[in-house]
Amino acid sequence: MIAVKWQQMIAGLLCMGAISSPQYVWTLFTPALKVDFNTSAAALQITFSLLIVLQTLFSPIQGWIAKHIHPRSLIMVGIVITGASWVATAKVQSLNMLYLTYGGLGGIGTGIVYVGVVSLLMQWFPKNRGMAAGAAAAGYGMGAMLTTFPISHLLAASGWRTTMVVFGLVMIAAGLVAAFFLKTPQADVVQTGLATEGTGYTTSYVVKTPLFWLMFFMMATMATSGLMVTSQLAQIATDFEVAHLSILGMAALPLAMTLDRIANGVTRPLFGWISDRLGREQTMAFAFTLEAIALTCWLALANHPVAFVLLSGVVFLGWGEIFSLFPATLTDTFGTRDASRNYGLLYMAQGVGAIFGGPLAAWLHQSSGNWHPVFALAIGGDLLTALLAFAVLRPMRRRFMQGSPHA
Repeated sequence: MIAVKWQQMIAGLLCMGAISSPQYVWTLFTPALKVDFNTSAAALQITFSLLIVLQTLFSPIQGWIAKHIHPRSLIMVGIVITGASWVATAKVQSLNMLYLTYGGLGGIGTGIVYVGVVSLLMQWFPKNRGMAAGAAAAGYGMGAMLTTFPISHLLAASGWRTTMVVFGLVMIAAGLVAAFFLKTPQADVVQTGLATEGTGYTTSYVVKTPLFWLMFFMMATMATSGLMVTSQLAQIATDFEVAHLSILGMAALPLAMTLDRIANGVTRPLFGWISDRLGREQTMAFAFTLEAIALTCWLALANHPVAFVLLSGVVFLGWGEIFSLFPATLTDTFGTRDASRNYGLLYMAQGVGAIFGGPLAAWLHQSSGNWHPVFALAIGGDLLTALLAFAVLRPMRRRFMQGSPHA
């Protein structure tokens, strides 16, 4: 039984890795797309924002659909849509069609897979839901690590359209093979008594509490700073003249992106594990402050290629854990009864963050001519959220838990 559970974990992580490239390698395509479509960075970044917004906006709906369709079938559909979004993007000739294919289809497809895999793995690990959610998020965060250099090389050799077609088909093939091994745990787990009916509050109650909306605001604020870096890393590297420099024979930009994928993956289960021992809010305050410090140092030393690469990794180390800390805190507080739908609604905070992390950040950079206002906004948001975690969320959640009949 234990072996079966971990086989499901591996299959789920492979599915997440297969569909992670649209979000995490987008920045590699932006210089070529900007030239090809003769558009501004702010207009181009609407594509990325649409990807994230649609990925998150439909997550509660996808959670509901998952109750009526076999999870494996739903995940397979999402994988096909995601890969097809790249194949279709390779044929587009206008910015609006780019929004529709890369942003629209890509967002819906990745959202289906993300919510489906997280929900499925949380069923397989009912006593370790935080770990399961963190591991699934880690698979999504680290998956593009395997494709960053190949995509970068093919992009340079054959252009962005060929690259989209090739890797769109790779996504479909790899994802479907992994998804084939997924199955629901009812027959294997429920009968052994490892899965129990959840207790806690319904989603209709949760969304009426100030506590939920405080978490939503905090997650949206943290998502803003992380997505600002994710969506515009290539432009930042170009502006600081390190994009084409080499470190140990490797180009600085794809090397930074690979390190970022590692840090973005490791931080999710790592800080989830730390929070189990030190407390959710204390861990949030530490991690969010870490990102603020890393962003400050990164801005100061961005002209140095080694510092650019290493500090970009530290930035992601202080950011990616939001995808394990917030769902764990949410489930700790409101129980497991409607955990999937509750997190589906909270996950929409990433979409809000994408609006600020993408076009608004590009607009600020375009208006000011430098990255200082953007970094200042992100650093301020990190420090504000760290303060809220310790000074507001902690006592508010303690009061709620003390008065909760489900605590």
